[in-house]
Amino acid sequence: MANAIAYHAKNFVSGYRNMFLPYLKHLKSPGDFHPIVAYFYTDLNCNLSCDYCYANGRDISGMTMETAMEALAWLEGVGCRVLAYMGGEPLLRKDFIVKLTRYAVGRGFFVYLPTNGILMDKAFIDAIGTAGVSAVNLAVDAVDGYPGIPKSLNRIRPQFEYLVKQEKKYNYITFLNINITRKNIPDLKELTEIARRYGIATDYHINEPPPIQYDTFKPEKGSWITEKEYEDIDKLVDWLIEKNLEGYTMVNSINHLRAMKSFIRHEPVQWECRAGILTMVIRIDGSFAPCFEFYGTDEDWGSIHRGHRFDVERLTDLKEKCSRSCLSTCNFQVYHYTRSVRHALQWVAKHAYGRFFGVS
Repeated sequence: MANAIAYHAKNFVSGYRNMFLPYLKHLKSPGDFHPIVAYFYTDLNCNLSCDYCYANGRDISGMTMETAMEALAWLEGVGCRVLAYMGGEPLLRKDFIVKLTRYAVGRGFFVYLPTNGILMDKAFIDAIGTAGVSAVNLAVDAVDGYPGIPKSLNRIRPQFEYLVKQEKKYNYITFLNINITRKNIPDLKELTEIARRYGIATDYHINEPPPIQYDTFKPEKGSWITEKEYEDIDKLVDWLIEKNLEGYTMVNSINHLRAMKSFIRHEPVQWECRAGILTMVIRIDGSFAPCFEFYGTDEDWGSIHRGHRFDVERLTDLKEKCSRSCLSTCNFQVYHYTRSVRHALQWVAKHAYGRFFGVS
């Protein structure tokens, strides 16, 4: 019991220092740029090809360590302390990720690692744990997988179990990151219950095409949600909300889950995206974008060498268009939990595991 309390307490302190305090800084000087989260692309290449993903199959060199160090120094200068790796698959370069994590943690960053888990092994889990990683986001879409949906839990079961086993030793949190497509609806409940049995959180995304055209992205048409799936999605979302209220630990707010029903029907969803204000993307070359969906845009949003160009007028014009076709889980949660100081504290408490602090 004492170890469990210490584990949750350490995660609460980490969340308070790296999320809540930068948020307070933003409140004190809202006209300045004080991002809370930086989504940090280390690679665009991937070892899988999911039919909904527009960030795979590119033969592009990953971020250099020199660029990574310069980017961290820039983030320190603007007060950002949450570093969320993105890809592609970050574990294509394990040594790079371990070294960068060790360096970032030494500079006081909260480091978040997403991976499909296939390239993980015990040695890497121990190495990244020793380096001080704060959270591991394990992308799993199915129990056994489907054509075009290869990220399955049974494919990585040994790595998954070892990852969860080592949580309290290294003080990181684990959660399953699940993309809801038209193919994997039957697996969602089972994955949710598996996460519950292992004592970890879940994170859900509604499958959506990118808002801009990528020449290298030629998706199969088998994963986008169609009108035929509306009723099944409604039932699934209602079930997820019910489990959320029962105390299942989920990254998603209930408001976000409810919004999924409207979103799949192309109905307006009222939410205030804060990309380019409280979140940002750093590309592999050190240039900036406001969010994942606009990674490939040609528009200039600045870089680590020239500073940011996230002016409010440009962002407002962009979001009037893109928000109609986007329900970003990451940015929706930032919107939801930065509406007030109370909500921000709830965000920190959820990071340290909601059921421990009585936060659903």
